[in-house]
Amino acid sequence: MITSTLNVLEKTQAGLPISLAYAPSATESLYLEMTVAQGTTLLQALQQSGWLEQYPGLQQWCDEHAQNEQINNKSWAVGVFSQKKLLSYVLQAHDRIEIYRPLTIDPMRKRKKRAVKEG
Repeated sequence: MITSTLNVLEKTQAGLPISLAYAPSATESLYLEMTVAQGTTLLQALQQSGWLEQYPGLQQWCDEHAQNEQINNKSWAVGVFSQKKLLSYVLQAHDRIEIYRPLTIDPMRKRKKRAVKEG
């Protein structure tokens, strides 16, 4: 019993493993695994990743939405496991933060163009 309690304490103090996924363009995709302290919010993890400095548009979006208490589905750009989340969301172990970008072309139109080219 003492050993298992110590193992739980060590894991808690070590931090939470999380991952981040982002495709800033159709040809570029990023994936990062990192450890954050318990109680870290989605916004804090993005700040710790360095991606906000690397992508000013993402930084601007976070600045504009940091205080939001509701999600606007049409313009929301972040989530965890395909579920849109507020920037104040407190992360859990093994969460995967996803950063969404706006569609540049309607998926149906893209499929039709591909079908015409192939046919």
